[in-house]
Amino acid sequence: MLITKKLACCIALAFSTLSINAQSFTIEEQRLDKATKVIPAITSALSDRVNLFIEQINKANNLTVLSQLSIRHGKGIWTDAKLYFKNTNHYDDRPLYWARLQMSKALKQTKAFKESLPDQQSKLLWQFEIYSRGQTDVKFDQYTTKRILVTGFDPFLLDRNIKQSNPSGVAAIVLDNLVISVEGQSAEIETLILPVRYADFDQGMVEELLTPYFRENPVDMIITTGMGRSSFELERFTGLRRSALLPDNANVMTGASRNNPLVPTLHDIPLKGPEFLEFTLPVDEMKTASGFYPIKDNRVVSTKNEILRITALTELINEISVEGTGGGYISNELSYRSLLLRDLYNPVLPVGHIHTPSIKGYDEGKIKLILSQLKGMLTQASKTL
Repeated sequence: MLITKKLACCIALAFSTLSINAQSFTIEEQRLDKATKVIPAITSALSDRVNLFIEQINKANNLTVLSQLSIRHGKGIWTDAKLYFKNTNHYDDRPLYWARLQMSKALKQTKAFKESLPDQQSKLLWQFEIYSRGQTDVKFDQYTTKRILVTGFDPFLLDRNIKQSNPSGVAAIVLDNLVISVEGQSAEIETLILPVRYADFDQGMVEELLTPYFRENPVDMIITTGMGRSSFELERFTGLRRSALLPDNANVMTGASRNNPLVPTLHDIPLKGPEFLEFTLPVDEMKTASGFYPIKDNRVVSTKNEILRITALTELINEISVEGTGGGYISNELSYRSLLLRDLYNPVLPVGHIHTPSIKGYDEGKIKLILSQLKGMLTQASKTL
């Protein structure tokens, strides 16, 4: 995927909202010291790549070389995270998350970076960011009959538990490039991982990254995933507004609440769309996937007036959204923005959000159960394509 000028400008703005200037260490980078002390084996798991990157960028004498190294090692750290799983069989998204932060922090301390203009610094950081998330590695080159795009999220709420993992991020690492076959039909899964940061969403990250797969290079299904509650929940109805009293990974609070649900922005303009949207995933088939956890067709939403269990969008006419079935946090917003793109470019495309069961900290046993069942859900869904 090409990095457009529009995207670069948007992300430059996003980074400027996350820190005073591009050379400042973000809240996420500031957590590195604690993480290194508490989970040293995790923060050092991809140290070969991290150390090589640091060695080479400190020799870079200009921005062009620094940019080339950021692209090379951004791609490399994503690949290394997948190889780490294959070589160790450790179902863990945290090595990639913490390695990315070590590398971005190191970038800011190089001579070539400090001598660059603030706008150049922001674009360089974003370039590294997207390559390290697999967001330019979506290729669909397995010659399958169908193609499925799956997104995951970074770990979040790390000030509550620095050891926290996110099964949806693990899924993105483990399932990338996987081919599933059922009833004579094959489907390739490609993945990417999104940050848990409001600023990136406000500046159009979801729209810029997902639009090509709705419009220019269409896929057969798009499934966004995040960590949720105690079971698998197929989040049928998504709400326009933010309402969660939770910080993002930059410790940004939106000011939204259940009593004051707020409309997100897109390029500094309030996001335009209905108060609620409905997904188009094949629920009945996905619920047949066997596994340890229940799979629920979640239909409970919150409005300014009441909490409702609904069967159709028509029941929500003239209601103000507070929470979609997936809540009022970033997962709900990702789902809403992706469904808005579906309605704009490809209304019949199966698109929707899955919340995985939650874990406390890191629990590899539960993660394996979650991923096995999620793979089964994707397999059953592919039968309908």
